[in-house]
Amino acid sequence: MNRTEIRASLALAAVYVLRMLGLFMVMPVLAILAVNYPDYSALMLGLAIGGYGLTQAILQIPMGVLSDKIGRKPVIIGGLLMFAIGSGVAATADSMLWIVIGRFLQGAGAIAGAIMALAGDVSREQHRPKVMAIIGVAIGFSFYIALLIGPVIADSYGLHGIFAITGILAILCIPLVIWVVPSAINYAPKGDTLPALIDVKKLFFDPQLRRLNVSVLLLHMMITVLFVQMPLLLSALGWQLDHHWELYLPILSASVIGLVALMMLTKKMSQASVIRFCILLLGGALLGLHFAHGTVLAVMIFGWLFFTGFNFLEASFPAMVSSIAPAGKKGSAMGIYASFQFLGAFLGGTLSGLASQYIGPQWVFVIAGGVCALWWFGLRKLDGSERLKRYTLTPDFTRYSAQTIGEQLSTLEGVVDVTVVPDEGVVYIKADGKLFALDKAQVLVNG
Repeated sequence: MNRTEIRASLALAAVYVLRMLGLFMVMPVLAILAVNYPDYSALMLGLAIGGYGLTQAILQIPMGVLSDKIGRKPVIIGGLLMFAIGSGVAATADSMLWIVIGRFLQGAGAIAGAIMALAGDVSREQHRPKVMAIIGVAIGFSFYIALLIGPVIADSYGLHGIFAITGILAILCIPLVIWVVPSAINYAPKGDTLPALIDVKKLFFDPQLRRLNVSVLLLHMMITVLFVQMPLLLSALGWQLDHHWELYLPILSASVIGLVALMMLTKKMSQASVIRFCILLLGGALLGLHFAHGTVLAVMIFGWLFFTGFNFLEASFPAMVSSIAPAGKKGSAMGIYASFQFLGAFLGGTLSGLASQYIGPQWVFVIAGGVCALWWFGLRKLDGSERLKRYTLTPDFTRYSAQTIGEQLSTLEGVVDVTVVPDEGVVYIKADGKLFALDKAQVLVNG
């Protein structure tokens, strides 16, 4: 990668990390500290933990589309300002209601699509996967960092302090976006980076993509359910909030080892089989936590099983969506996927709160385990499709029609899917890299 690509990937990763820290740091502490508010209820707690997911889910695709009309940086800066406003509302809240409102406002800063599109704009095609990978790894680490430092910060500064710090971090990201992140110098084709509203309906009903979208919704339902209940479980076992990180650290560290083991397992089993096994891990861990009220060791073991399965699924699902999506539709497919992901967080918080309030918190893990069983049953027909490579060509549309280009490329060996977009001046190809000859395709479309 050149200096511009390195600078862009690191700066955008930093923006993403700081923003996601603000969303996630409250998860391991809110269940403990929320009881001090006069209007506390289990339902309000669930909404406060998962509330950001609803506005994220609703605005994820529209904000990506808007960035194509008015520019990436204005949308990113506007999203950071909205996130900071939401953080300020939550930081000054004197009731659970205003914390919930603040969390909804935080989620309204839905800038994931715009960040990824800008990353694509400022990177060359051959290095774009590396840039995206750096940002993706940063997102994953932000979640784990938040779990470890959230309880420590909350012990020193309280819930108000966490929201105030995250609001300040969001404001500090703005000059980073303006002066450090490069402006677009190399526009990536839209189809593989941005969602398009015209594609949403068709992709929404694609059977394989639908299974993955529902799966990530359920996955984030489960992780949100866990963090509505687990802090309370640890406190009941006598662990003070500022010491919770001492349990999270070995659990998360061991889960990385479990992830490596599962990745090795995919060499002997199909990816779809390992995915179904991980869902069984989640369900078994949640049911185990229901009975783990006696010892910290049991909580750590079942927590390790949960995060081992969670890590593998969180990494596998987007890769499968990217592989399955039709040529030139990856941006739209990933936009829908992200919307389901955030919607899962909202539903997890809401349903966990409802179950705790009206059925009893002791049943939440049991219900979640039952949902995992239905989830496993629903993925019987999941196809772990082979990873295919994607190519983007710029044909000479003055010499050949879009129909002619599409028909000619479809005859090449290894080609699985072709999408021609004359308005963008590009053609997208999905093909088996071992069989597809890129030089032949370039000759074919340019003469």
